[in-house]
Amino acid sequence: MDCCRGARLAGSVSDADQAWALLLQIGLELVSAQFAAAVAELDLAPAQARALHELDLEQPISMRELAARLKSDPSNVTGLIDRLEARGLVGRRPHPTDRRIKGLALTAAGAKLRARLFARLYSAPLAVVALSERDQRTLRDVLQRVVSKSTGTEDTTDLACPKVSRTPEARIDANAAT
Repeated sequence: MDCCRGARLAGSVSDADQAWALLLQIGLELVSAQFAAAVAELDLAPAQARALHELDLEQPISMRELAARLKSDPSNVTGLIDRLEARGLVGRRPHPTDRRIKGLALTAAGAKLRARLFARLYSAPLAVVALSERDQRTLRDVLQRVVSKSTGTEDTTDLACPKVSRTPEARIDANAAT
């Protein structure tokens, strides 16, 4: 998909419009493809991967909270959790003060699978790895500013993610061993 062509056809010619078109292209092609490959590799449906992303091992959340985070109807989340629970990835825990509510939390197996998912999703694709280190830092800093402006949060470009010197495959292997 050539989003820059689409931007031109829409009459968008500013640098900002062209930058946005390129971000759309990255999101629609590169990110979507990487996400689809990661969930397929782990035998997950996209909604299951999103649920694993939101759940935690130690901090259970209600079905209603998970539905809100997934921007889904609670009735749809029930079947989703049933399938994850059947695989041993999610468990329902009683609420400490309200027995009508069940908290949803990852199991140890769910936490391990989520670690593998994260290692796969948050490892840069070759298109980014192929950039020079200087270009990678510039890209990270510019995108951080875009995120900060779009969310109204503080610009945290000086608080970059810590460097990990392992390849994506080594991270997956290390996470699978834990």
